[in-house]
Amino acid sequence: MSGHSKFANIKHKKEKNDAAKGKIFTIIGREIAVAVKEGGPDPSNNFKLAAVIAKAKANNVPNDTIERGIKKAAGDNSGANYEQLTYEGYGPSGVAIIVKTLTDNKNRTAADVRSAFSKGGGSIGTKGSVSFMFDEKGQIIIDREECEMDPDDIMMLALDAGAEDFREEEDSFEVITDPSAFEDVRRALEEAGIPMAEASVTMIPQNYVSLSNPADRGSLEKILDLLEGSDDVQDVYHNWDEEE
Repeated sequence: MSGHSKFANIKHKKEKNDAAKGKIFTIIGREIAVAVKEGGPDPSNNFKLAAVIAKAKANNVPNDTIERGIKKAAGDNSGANYEQLTYEGYGPSGVAIIVKTLTDNKNRTAADVRSAFSKGGGSIGTKGSVSFMFDEKGQIIIDREECEMDPDDIMMLALDAGAEDFREEEDSFEVITDPSAFEDVRRALEEAGIPMAEASVTMIPQNYVSLSNPADRGSLEKILDLLEGSDDVQDVYHNWDEEE
């Protein structure tokens, strides 16, 4: 599978996330509530909840916080009804952007997303306008400095558990799975004691776009910063090659 590791970007996001842990905890709390409501509180029988728990752990959410969230969601029949909405659009130079949100107020969220695109010189597209440029995959990133296991052993463990691909980068290992196999692979790595810097079902670009114009880079960064600053935004995916 073509592509390249985004470990540097993940570390950059972690730094930004550390400055906004409150937002991350809020988003994951909402995701837990939705997952429990849809499939119950047992992650072994609820793939969506298992994926949220993996995301929570990768973002250093404490286990007791996760457990409290699950218990609260399981016993809460009167909480807000959150709706998952996806927006697609373009940034400068045709960079494709997918925005996944979880909201209890569609009008507020739509206004925030449209404002972010507008302020950065981008535009909202129709459903399916850019998603065809991405593949939905499970992605697990392992920091080489944090992992003592031999790369070949990690690769065989991941492939035996159902992974599609394994890549070695200078500072990381990347495991790619089909979304349906993600939890099996993640659990196998976890049980082997392999630390994961990132573990989630994500949207991986089929191709990346380079931005040579500093003004375009600044405009795109403005869009991304505004989107990531919204409490309703869960994830933002794009095909800008930030490593250029």
